[in-house]
This record gives sequence, structure tokens and C-alpha cells, in this order.
Amino acid sequence: MSDHSPTADAATADALRNPQALFALLDRWVTRGWLRALDRAFAAFLAREVPDASAPLLLAAALASHQLGRGHVCLDLAQTLAEPDLALSLPPEGDSLEDPSPRPSQLLGELTLADWQASLDHPLIIGHGPGNTPLVLDGTRLYLRRYWHHERSIQYHIAARLEKETVETLGKETCGSAIHCRFDASTNGADRRPAESTHTASTATLASALDALFPASTTLDWQKAACALAARSPFAVITGGPGTGKTTTVVKLLALLQTLALGEGRRALRIRLAAPTGKAAARLNESIAGQVSSLQLEDLTHLLDAPEATEGSVPLWERSSVMVRHFGEGGVDTLRKAIPTEVTTLHRLLGSRPDTRHFRHNARNPLPLDVLVVDEASMVDVEMMAALLDALPHRARLVLLGDKDQLASVEAGSVLGDLCARAEGGHYTPETADWLAEATGQALPPEMLDAAGAPLDQAIAMLRVSHRFDAESGIGQLASAVNHEEQASGRNTPIRGKRAAIRSVLGHGYADLSHLKLDTDGDRNLERLVVSGHAAGFPDRGKSGGEGRVVNGHALPPPVGYRHYLEIMKAAAPTTGADGEIDREALDDWARAVLAAHGQFQLLCALRRGPWGVEGLNERIRAALEKEELIDTGDGRRLCYPGRPVLVTRNDYGLGLMNGDIGITLALPQAGASAEGANRAPALRVAFPATDGSGQIKWVLPSRLQAVETVYAMTVHKSQGSEFTHTALLLPDAPNPILTRELVYTGITRARHWLTLVETGRGQLMDAVERRVMRVSGLGKG
Repeated sequence: MSDHSPTADAATADALRNPQALFALLDRWVTRGWLRALDRAFAAFLAREVPDASAPLLLAAALASHQLGRGHVCLDLAQTLAEPDLALSLPPEGDSLEDPSPRPSQLLGELTLADWQASLDHPLIIGHGPGNTPLVLDGTRLYLRRYWHHERSIQYHIAARLEKETVETLGKETCGSAIHCRFDASTNGADRRPAESTHTASTATLASALDALFPASTTLDWQKAACALAARSPFAVITGGPGTGKTTTVVKLLALLQTLALGEGRRALRIRLAAPTGKAAARLNESIAGQVSSLQLEDLTHLLDAPEATEGSVPLWERSSVMVRHFGEGGVDTLRKAIPTEVTTLHRLLGSRPDTRHFRHNARNPLPLDVLVVDEASMVDVEMMAALLDALPHRARLVLLGDKDQLASVEAGSVLGDLCARAEGGHYTPETADWLAEATGQALPPEMLDAAGAPLDQAIAMLRVSHRFDAESGIGQLASAVNHEEQASGRNTPIRGKRAAIRSVLGHGYADLSHLKLDTDGDRNLERLVVSGHAAGFPDRGKSGGEGRVVNGHALPPPVGYRHYLEIMKAAAPTTGADGEIDREALDDWARAVLAAHGQFQLLCALRRGPWGVEGLNERIRAALEKEELIDTGDGRRLCYPGRPVLVTRNDYGLGLMNGDIGITLALPQAGASAEGANRAPALRVAFPATDGSGQIKWVLPSRLQAVETVYAMTVHKSQGSEFTHTALLLPDAPNPILTRELVYTGITRARHWLTLVETGRGQLMDAVERRVMRVSGLGKG
């Protein structure tokens, strides 16, 4: 049956008049996988509870529910009518099945926004503010009530930290900015007050401390500016791309805050560090520990101990102050110890309660801390951010770190992206610019000033200089080209400019960038890449003038593939001693070497299913490695074998493993092996690096791992928070809604020193970078 037959057209039109016809259509969408069964069930529940609910209302409810599964916080009615087919998880290239289902564009073609809004006027189902209806209509945005509450709670709590006037005008109407939101009793924060002025030291004191932490510079030091802005506000966001120094900045910020607190005679600040996932927490743990240990604090403590002011400097406190007495002879070590290095996950910080969506810490039981730093904030969804802000003491300081251009959270919302929507342009008021010049001795560029800048703009700092990728790095240049923006002089100017910038980078011949095109599924270049790294794809075969690439004074070895870690696994395997016992330290050293070697290469892809998804690629890579006799799986019959890399897919607090942790299956030599038992199969254990940055190894029986998968290929989403020496990013051969600018950018920036960009078929790179993740929400809107 054709979609355009009279019968089909009549049935489609009837679906907006008759709930039974609507549910018949929803059933077909569920069968196709366009709609979740959960979404259909929600609409059916409303129809049972409120029999007079209209078909357009029930359709809106099903679509609003469906948006949550696609990362949106709400359903925008106007946007849905403008592009109806984007409201469902439609296949990218039509429907090859017989009897295709009508698309939303056919169903909603004759429906006007006014008619749809009028059909939603049902007080038992839809409210327009505080209440107990299951849905909330705010302008043209339709929310499930819980998510409307989450969004309003985030708006209120951020506003309360940014503006005293916000709290003094509770109950008044919004005035066009997310941080001027009105407050209602449902936010559970009526007793909250804005942060006290003690958050901010005098400008002269702050300026002296900043000068002690940062070297003098003739150009604008955005890290210094970010520290100043964050010290000024109880809520701050520091965003920037890879290598821009977010961790360095926040470590100096913590040293600054701790110094100011102790110098004023207060106790040391209770500082906590957190990240959304265990993997992100482990990476921050390792990097921040290194930053703290190498942080130069002598100038700061010497400045604090100055007996009196000298020309051109300002002593922060007198010698008799609590600060000087607190530091004494070991001032540097004392201050260093006051900067925490332990990082936890947000779930552990808040105290997740099994089998519930609630946490132990909330508005009635706030977190016992003074400063909270959240890294990889782009991965924090709207529900988690609302819970976090709700549990934060009203006097506490919150600092969010993250890359605004990375993929948003897997769950609903793109909080960091919404908050940083104007970060590129700065939008600092003249008052902020004058204060910043006094505090840092540096002037902001005139183009970043905005007399109408919002309070939120004054709390956001964007780091703009990459210390990892310079002008000679193809990885950095490609990431910039993917994010390329232009002012359009014509309809297609921005896209032409972006495509030209990408082509220029790919054709330049950068030493760290390889562009591999696979013509068919059987192209052997993919096997060469994953097995050996395909160094031939790089200029000079991964070398520079035959001497090897040099980065930060160190010569880099050529790019590698999975052969590298598997050969180290075999060559460095320890044996039992003369007494037949195993040296535990030797085992741990071996595991550390194998895990480090495994991190030298990772294949990333966009999809889970299909020949170019995780499932198809994992099997293909396994077969290629077995063909090279690097692993032995019995032609795929054995799931567990030496060399198998595994990815944890669900938090396991009993084993201390977090979603995203990667381990390697290793064959341990048998302790006390005798001549008779010399042929016994070695015991298999999976080695995981400890997540506390200690460098310890956690050995786990494979049978105890309940939620793991083989990870020769990993989705870009799962790679967030990780870096690999050589990253291969593979794009599929057909269009797919998941292929976006953010996904490509995130995949590119997982590469530390080498990047192989793999395109299949006719290539989807240019189409992907034109498509942005457009998460629908009310954050950042009036």
C-alpha cells in the first residue's frame, strides 16, 4: 500500500480526530522502531485516566515522552510543525519495509500551531506552572512535569548564586533571561539565600595572589582571567577545548581560594572534586594529582609572609595573621596539602540510593562542602544537574569544567552547552571588564564587551589557547575546522566555508593526520590500520624527516595498532620463580605495561549496529587479530581469552568498577606448577587500572564481570573523558541522525598525538559536520 493512497490519507487524517485511529498509527511506529513502546504506553495511560483527552493531545504526550529518549528535555510544538519528521527516531533513508507507515509530516501537515495549542487545553493533563498535572505547557514547549521542574530548579539555583536581586524578587515574572527566572515553591528552596559577599576578596588582594600564581604576560592570559572570574562568583563555568589548560586553571583556582580563605582567618575550605563517570573521575584524579604536585606555590606563600608592602606589590596579610601562623616554615607543603586530589563520581558524591532516582544528599541534607568542582560537565544531564544544585549548600561555590563543543549527555539535556551558548562572544559588561583589568592587569578585547551582557555571561570563562595542538598539528586544525563558524553573506556561505576549511586541513599533509578512505567492506586497509596502525597513511610513514616526530622535546614513535599491546602482553609476561610462586609486583608491572600499551591505539565509531558499528567491527577486528596469530579465540568460540579488552557498561560498586572502565584479560602463570601440571591452562584474570590515580592494578575473575563487552571498537559516546595516543575515527557509509558536528569533534579530540580519519563508501564527513546536536530545552531562554 502506498503512503499516498486515498485510504492511507484518510486513515492518517482520522488519527488526529479519533484516539483509536491514533493508537493504531502509534502501534505501527513502535513496530518500525520510530517510537518507543514506553511513549505509546504513556499516551495510553492518559487516555484511560482521562477518556475525553483529544487525539492531538495524546499525540503531543507521546511525542513529548519520546523526546526524552532522544536527549531533548521537552517537545517544541512550533519546531515540530516546522520539521515534523524530526520528532521521531526515523530511519535516515526511507523505509524499505512493505506497507510503510505514515510519517509525522503526513499526519501534522494540516495542523496549525494555534489549533494544536488549543487542543492541549485540558486542566487534568496539562498545566502552565506549579501543580500536579503530568504535563506542563510553557509557551510552545511541552514538558513532562518532572523535567519542567528540573529545568526551573536549575534556573533558580544558578540565578540565586549570580544575583541578589533574583531572590529579592521571588514570584515576579521572568524578564527574558534564564537567570532571571521566577521562583515557585516547587523548587524546594524557598529558604535559600544568595551567597554571602565573603566569597570575594578585595580586588587588590586578589590581584597580588593572581600575580603570584601566574607569570607576567604581555598578552591576555585566559587562564588567569578564568581564575579571577571564578574567584569573583559563587557560580562559575570554565570551558575550553582539549589542551587549553582547564585542569591547570582549576588547580591554581583552588590554591587561590584556599589561600584567600586561610588568610582571612577562616578554616581551610572543604573542597570536593567530582566527575560524571568513573572513567572521567579516574582521569581527572591522575591529572590533577600531577598538577598539584608540580604547582609552584613559593611566590604565593612568600607574598603572604611579606612583613610590609614593597613598591609595586601588596602584602596580602600581616606577619601576625592566622595565615602566616598557619603556614609557618612549611608553608608550601601545607598549602599543597590543602588542595585535594581525590576525585569521586557524582553518584557517589550525592549518595545514590539503590532502585530509586533519589540521593541521600538533597535540599534537606546538603553536601558538607564549601567548594565543588565538576569536570566533564558536558556529560551531566538535566536531572543530575538539578539534583546536584539542590544538594549544594547556599554558601558553597560551584565550578563547572568542560568542553562546550563536545557531545552532550546521553540522558536528556545539554546543560553545559545551554549555559555556554554565548561564551564564544564573551558578552562581558564594561563593569566586569574594568574589574578584570584591575584584578589581572589585562584588558579584554573590545569585541567581547557588551553593555547588555547577562549576569551568567560574567561568570563564564572560555580558554582559547591550546597548549597541546599548535599551528603545526593537523588534529588541532581539523578540530577547529569542524567547529568553523562564519557570518553568512548568503544562505550557504557558512557551509561552503566549513567544507573548504576541512578540505584544506585534510590536504595539507600534517604529520599527525591521516585520511583513510575505504571503498568496500572488504578493503584490507582497515585490517592494516587496526593491526599495525597503518603508519603508511601518515606523511613520512609517521616520521618527520626519518627522525621521528618531536613533541614537547620528546621524539614520538610511529603510530601503532592493536598488535603493539598484544606483543607486549606476550613478551613481558612474567613467569613463576624458582620456588614456583608468582611475584605479585611483577604481575602488576606487567599489567600496567599492557594497559599503557593498549591506550596507544583505539578505534572509535559512531554506531553500535551494522557493519560499521561496534558489533560488526568488533567481530571483524577479532578475526583479523586471530589471523595474525596475535590472539586465540578458537575462531570466535571462546568469549574469554588472553588479550581480550573489555569495557564495563554499568557501575559495579561491589567490584569498584565504573561504567566506561577498560580492562585487559590476561593469562596468569600457575603458582606452584609441577611437572605433572605444567600443561594446565593458565588462570584468566581481567586487569583494571585503579580509579584513584594510585597506579595500582585491580585483578578480577572474568566470571564476576556481569556487564562488560569486547572493546576493540568503541562508540564516540563511550570514549568521552578518555584520550588515546593514536585514535582512529571511523564514519559509516550512510547518513544517520547520530552523525553530528559534536560527535566528529569529540572523536577527533580523543587523539593525543596521531589521528586517522576513516571514511567509508562515499563518505559522510561533510554531511556530519553540517548537522548539529540541537537539544530542545528552555535553559537559556526566557
